[in-house]
Amino acid sequence: MARFAYHAIDVKGQERRGAVDAQDEPGAIAKLGQRQWHVLSVSADTATYVHDASSRTDGSRWLARRLSAKQLALFTRQFASLMLVAPLEESLRTIARQTEKEKARFILGNVHAGIVEGLPLAEAMRREEPSFPPVYRAMIAAGESSGSLPSIAMRLADMLERQATVRAKIVAALAYPVVLSLVAIAVVSGLMISVVPRVVEQFDNASRQLPLLTRTVIALSQAMANWWWAMLLALALGGAGFLRGLQQPGFRLRVDAAVLGLPFVGRLVRDVHAAGLARTLATMIEARLPLVDGLRLATRTASNTVQRNALGIITEKVRAGGALSTALREAGTFPPLMVYLAASGESAGQLALMLERAADYLEREFESFTATAMALLEPAIIVVMGVVVALIILAILLPILQLQNLTGL
Repeated sequence: MARFAYHAIDVKGQERRGAVDAQDEPGAIAKLGQRQWHVLSVSADTATYVHDASSRTDGSRWLARRLSAKQLALFTRQFASLMLVAPLEESLRTIARQTEKEKARFILGNVHAGIVEGLPLAEAMRREEPSFPPVYRAMIAAGESSGSLPSIAMRLADMLERQATVRAKIVAALAYPVVLSLVAIAVVSGLMISVVPRVVEQFDNASRQLPLLTRTVIALSQAMANWWWAMLLALALGGAGFLRGLQQPGFRLRVDAAVLGLPFVGRLVRDVHAAGLARTLATMIEARLPLVDGLRLATRTASNTVQRNALGIITEKVRAGGALSTALREAGTFPPLMVYLAASGESAGQLALMLERAADYLEREFESFTATAMALLEPAIIVVMGVVVALIILAILLPILQLQNLTGL
């Protein structure tokens, strides 16, 4: 089945643009005619893909259109606001028309076309599955079935904006140290490849043996100058091999376990994941979704294999009638505060509220931790670079000082 982009006029005289699935162009025109629309144009969509995600190849998934996290959060906020004052179909049409990005406009237009065809919103969003993950669609479906779609959309928008804020803070925290590290590597490499060889030429005819530090720096300089391509190739092959290894479940599990075991990084990964899980579960519980369904969907979105496996076990324990807090405690991969607040929420009948507070606290802890860590990391990088440069300069000066001492004698 192919997809056809259309331009038509509906029974109210309003202009319509979107996409429709059909076997061929006459079939697309016939579908539009069933709505009593006057078709102006129909053309094959060059970005055709099959809606059923299970039928896609791995390659097609990479090529599938999708909204960015920022675009999805913005759409959800706009949609939640418009739903308070306008019908569903009109809200989607308005957002799709005012979207500047062509890709986003087409995705939202396709969802709008599904609504016009009579599909529930969650099913219409399934047409653009890469843009609307299962957790998102499940909450939309819950809002539709309960008649509280605007309020659910508001909660979704809040959750997505908080997640976007956390991601932005992670990027901002890492940006300066990464740039500083790259500059330091570039400076040291430039010294070793360009400056050191020119200076040490003066010592080629030295009658005395050069100091150990100088000989070491010269050897490293020659290796970098002669074999830089081999070093880059080895680095590229090593990176490619590592990325390929991450596709193997066993290797990925060992890497994720090692990451969680790191002194500071492990705590950071654990807290960020726990905060996201707590906020997602709180939002889904408020949407009247069963806790087991929320855990099952959250399991699919977990990026760390160790925590994903732990969530799978937690889901089965809760499905069997166990308490969430007990299952979290037995998993051993979640912060004690989250476990305590979950237990308090269960005993007081306020699980969603307590999970929301746990997410807020963990996010504040993350912000404080990253601020402190970056404040220490930045000067540490500068100090390390200064020490390396000082050693290079010292390696150059030592033979000169040695020669002066001999001359003085």
